[in-house]
Amino acid sequence: MSLGDTKVPLTGSEMGDKEANVHESGLGLLIESGKISRISGWEEIIDEYAPSWRHDRDYDNQRAEYDEVNIIDAKGGAIIPGFVDSHTHLLWQSDRFNEISLRQKGMTYSQISKSGGGIGKTVRETRGSTIDHLVEIGRERLDMAIEYGTTTMEVKSGYGLSVESELKLLQASGVIADKSRIDIHSTWLGAHDVPHDKNKTQYMEELLTEQLPLVAEQGIAKWVDVFCEPGWFTLEETEDIVSSAKEYGLSPRLHVDEFEDSGGLSLAAELGASSADHVGHSNSEARSLASKSGTMQTFLPGTPYVLGSKDYPPITDCVQNDWAFSLATDFNPNCWTLSIPFIGSLAAHRCGIDPISALAAVTRNPSTTLGYGDNPPVGTISEGMDANLNILYTENVDAWCQVPGMNPISKTMVKGLL
Repeated sequence: MSLGDTKVPLTGSEMGDKEANVHESGLGLLIESGKISRISGWEEIIDEYAPSWRHDRDYDNQRAEYDEVNIIDAKGGAIIPGFVDSHTHLLWQSDRFNEISLRQKGMTYSQISKSGGGIGKTVRETRGSTIDHLVEIGRERLDMAIEYGTTTMEVKSGYGLSVESELKLLQASGVIADKSRIDIHSTWLGAHDVPHDKNKTQYMEELLTEQLPLVAEQGIAKWVDVFCEPGWFTLEETEDIVSSAKEYGLSPRLHVDEFEDSGGLSLAAELGASSADHVGHSNSEARSLASKSGTMQTFLPGTPYVLGSKDYPPITDCVQNDWAFSLATDFNPNCWTLSIPFIGSLAAHRCGIDPISALAAVTRNPSTTLGYGDNPPVGTISEGMDANLNILYTENVDAWCQVPGMNPISKTMVKGLL
């Protein structure tokens, strides 16, 4: 298996190259202090560290201790990296289940928002939540995500849209990160929408002169995000917010080109964004520019699915042109899924992406956008990496995204612990 530089995403045909990306069967992992210290034949490792286990193997027990070594028997199940969900809106209150009937009657996302639904409705409900309640619901949702194999997650604010509420959402994210066994990366999305009690000019002033300085002082958010779409924040406004945020040390990850090609991906590339998300309608020139500049295109196929659209993102174009891309859930009040395997199913069954390429898009590739610096990123199974692993129910690695509505994960390990 030749992983190359794991700080660099895989692209094109190398994403689906099983010979290069999938270890042969019959191997074992030695895990020490939460990291993979050795990959070699399982019998060789057992003979060296727990020889008595081979003579007293209990096939009804997947986990046992022998000779002070904790042995986890995958029972032939394929082992894949823990999933990296690089785009989630984990923290908010209430729901918007009524909106499906509005969409079925022909209302667009923008029309629903202007009629009092959409982001604004969630903001009104979320502002009244306490820190403790946000932490509680966030941890419950995080447990669900871990059950579906997620071991690293990006978490956005954005449902407060006021100084107090945005700081509260980030504080809740920080508490969850401190208590969680998985890595949480926090993003400030104050520019998610304009609150009903302010006009655009007033809110831009608040974002730049009040929210941003306090968010930076709080020290929880690592990233800045902007909902850069016609009817929300313009290219110019997005650039102003990102430029100011950079002065405070916040790097950009942007929502762009979800509903139409408005030039958002090109701007994201020009601004040096780590990730440009949605990007369903971006043009080929922008996609090429993003790939050259190191801006990851992150597709969120769960969103068109729940919106009833057949307009799935053209991910095959990225494969054919060697443009780097990732996949993520976009968990939010409109897209209630924390299942990366379901997102992989949409990529395979609706977008025509082979399972191994889709696996790279939810592990190694998104990991490269999360700012691990000199430390090795997560998302691969190799010596020296964190032992963030999923054991499948089957020996066929392709099965990870082939059971929509079911969970293909038997066990999830986070930093060496089940």
